[in-house]
Amino acid sequence: MHYIKSKLPEVSTTIFTVMSKLATKQQAINLSQGFPDFETDNRLVDLVSSAMQKGYNQYAPMPGSFSLREIISEKTNSLYAHDYHPETEVTITSGATQAIFTIIATFISTGDEVIVFKPAYDSYEPSVKLFGGTVVPIQLLSPDFAIDWREVASKITSRTKMLIINTPHNPSGSVLSKNDLLQLEKLLYNTNILLLSDEVYEHIIFDRQEHQSIARFPGLAERAFITASFGKNFHTTGWKMGYCLAPKKLMSEFRKVHQFNVFCSNHPIQFALATYLKTPEHYLALPNFYQKKRDLFLTFIKDSRFTYKPAAGTYFQLLDYTRITDEDDVSFAKRLTKEYKIASIPISVFNLNNRDDKVLRFCFAKTEDTLKRAGEILCDI
Repeated sequence: MHYIKSKLPEVSTTIFTVMSKLATKQQAINLSQGFPDFETDNRLVDLVSSAMQKGYNQYAPMPGSFSLREIISEKTNSLYAHDYHPETEVTITSGATQAIFTIIATFISTGDEVIVFKPAYDSYEPSVKLFGGTVVPIQLLSPDFAIDWREVASKITSRTKMLIINTPHNPSGSVLSKNDLLQLEKLLYNTNILLLSDEVYEHIIFDRQEHQSIARFPGLAERAFITASFGKNFHTTGWKMGYCLAPKKLMSEFRKVHQFNVFCSNHPIQFALATYLKTPEHYLALPNFYQKKRDLFLTFIKDSRFTYKPAAGTYFQLLDYTRITDEDDVSFAKRLTKEYKIASIPISVFNLNNRDDKVLRFCFAKTEDTLKRAGEILCDI
């Protein structure tokens, strides 16, 4: 046999796959992987079906359907007062993860340093390492997961090429404030550091807070990619549809790689979304929709021994189990799945040196019945 040298020798199967597989095997309620257990709007499904019937079944334009890019540009300008030109600064992607991978592939080379805040979505670091970059991790601490910008400043070197942020933040459910972004803008001023802003949960934000998109801050937007997800917003994670925004000069380089990665994304879905987005209520209603689910879930577990700080955004809630057991979080998550038939995600796998704060992540993008049954189980533990 030929000797194969792995480019990612430390990477194994993701915890999402591990826990979902275990949940299926144990016939457990799956609150681990982040997907809804309810269907999307039938109007959107009908629009996709109609697009197929009308013949939108061949390749879309490489950067995406212009009508969809145009409505995204209008939406972004309306929400964040920043104009991205639909022809040169908006690209449709096969999910936000593809956009993130392509951004990193485009700009990161051997020796480049990328600052990543941990716990972090698990696609960031392998992508950086795949292209020879060095991850510079900064650990955020439970329960607030606030960023110490002085620590960030101390981590910046002449080799820092990119900084990755995620707000609202997966897995913690925290959000960055206007002051956070102003500090970041000041920190990056007069540098050549690129910014990758993962904003896939932009519309899932609670308690009357406003999403602080990078697009709101000119000094950040000029150096940044923003990634977004239709799957998260419209309960269609299996469609793998997203987009990214960036200034023309950056987007031009992105598209050079994008065209040889996926070339283009699903055409009939793009056609459908271009129509669906013309009704702003389809995304403006999401904060209230998911806050009701968050509050319902927390009501169902109020008599449990878990402790928590209500999520400020995303559809994930962290639960602290220190009053229940001193088991490590991976072992406890697996035991809950096997013995109590409820699956969650242990957070240590996303932390620096697998730091274990005794918290698990539960997805509340579920029906009321699912959340009620989950709450009954968690109150019995």
